[in-house]
Amino acid sequence: MRDVEPSDAQTRAVLDVAGHAPLRPRARAALLEALDQGWADPRRLYAEARQARLLLDGAREAIAAAVGARTEEVDLFGTHTAALHAAVRAVARGRRRHGADVVVGAVERAAVHAAAAFVAGRGDGAVRTVPVDGSGRVDPDAFVARVGTGTALAALQHANGEVGTLQPVDVVHEAVRRHGVPLLVDAGASLGHVEVGPAWDFLAADAGDWGAPPLGVLVTRAGVRRSPDWPEDEDRWSPGGVAVPLALAAAVALQEAAADRARADRHRRALVDVVRARVAAEVPDVEVVGDPDDRLPHVVTFSCLYVDGEALVTRLDRLGLGVGSGSACTSSALEPSHVLAAMGVLTHGNVRVSLPVDVRAEDVHRLCDVLPSVVAQVRADAGAAGL
Repeated sequence: MRDVEPSDAQTRAVLDVAGHAPLRPRARAALLEALDQGWADPRRLYAEARQARLLLDGAREAIAAAVGARTEEVDLFGTHTAALHAAVRAVARGRRRHGADVVVGAVERAAVHAAAAFVAGRGDGAVRTVPVDGSGRVDPDAFVARVGTGTALAALQHANGEVGTLQPVDVVHEAVRRHGVPLLVDAGASLGHVEVGPAWDFLAADAGDWGAPPLGVLVTRAGVRRSPDWPEDEDRWSPGGVAVPLALAAAVALQEAAADRARADRHRRALVDVVRARVAAEVPDVEVVGDPDDRLPHVVTFSCLYVDGEALVTRLDRLGLGVGSGSACTSSALEPSHVLAAMGVLTHGNVRVSLPVDVRAEDVHRLCDVLPSVVAQVRADAGAAGL
């Protein structure tokens, strides 16, 4: 096996687009058009403002149709994190007479864990964390067993954006409803890639994940009680509102993603299968994690023993291959993944791949081609060769 040097680098390929995918063509066109047509403040009354309001209402209507909701149930936020924080905080305050406990899966996003701890601590409640199995999935019975008297809210992601595993949201939603507890479903890694379905009371999503500018979406079923715990604003649920061009681009991108979903699923699922098989067969001391079948079509994660994740990502980047490492929601710090730790799998030497819709098969195979040598080099540099 020959060493792989930076001079071997080819055309760059970014194979980690979770939360920040390239703009879809129609979304880009809509964004540029809306910069001209929707620049005005949609809360004002002159003609240009009314035009902006029409565009904003149309965007919310399109997003509502995509998730099976009503337009008035859709709120937009500057970021996905802001949408998650707002959901947890508003529901906890709206249901404070029921208690301050929050039930969460162990592999939820850091934003959900942080918001749950915030509202539980403020209301003398507790965060009831439900463990996961080795594939990253909660047991529905164990989850529902944590729900009961004193529970303000339960939160369960639709799928894990780091390892791809789908969660049993249908079963959990039906069960927690019998307890009268609303379920927040984080579909930030799912919407636009797979069918999300109706099993939720609050649905949060990330437009940046489906090929739009980053924008947070929160959909609330009618009749679910919530109350803002922030200063009063004309826009009660999303203070200050959002930029109309971003909202329109998000809606157009979601429509494009839905129309292209079957093709994108087949294309990317097959390439993820290639990564899972080749990495397991060709890289020594590696663990490919997440459910191999019941998963998102575009996400795969593996961890390499005796390898520093930052060194591995840096070497691959020098070869023109952009991949992720660490937790999908805290990867800028390259900290050990709380998701992998909760699963009880290897946490260091981690590589996360999330494929764009137009990923080229040759780029995925190039990653698999160079990976054995790159891992061997990193291990040799760390004095771990042959261990």
